[in-house]
Amino acid sequence: MTTKQKKQDKAEQIAATATDRSPSKVQDLVKYFEDSRVELGKVSWPTRKEVRVTSLAVLALVVVMAIFLGIADLILSRVMSSIIAIGS
Repeated sequence: MTTKQKKQDKAEQIAATATDRSPSKVQDLVKYFEDSRVELGKVSWPTRKEVRVTSLAVLALVVVMAIFLGIADLILSRVMSSIIAIGS
């Protein structure tokens, strides 16, 4: 068998393997989505009230942190300005 024939045989094997895998990948993808749908059915979803309460808690925390960080930034910027003014 020549080198050219070996390369051709190898290419044919690779092509055959690639076509063999294509349907199984599609089947795997379909199975994945089916399994995902089953798992989503098992999830304990929060009620509207729970979502509202936790969202308000997160929003309140964000506002409190924004105020805290704003005040901390204001204080630190004034401290740095006074240090720079002393050094000049």
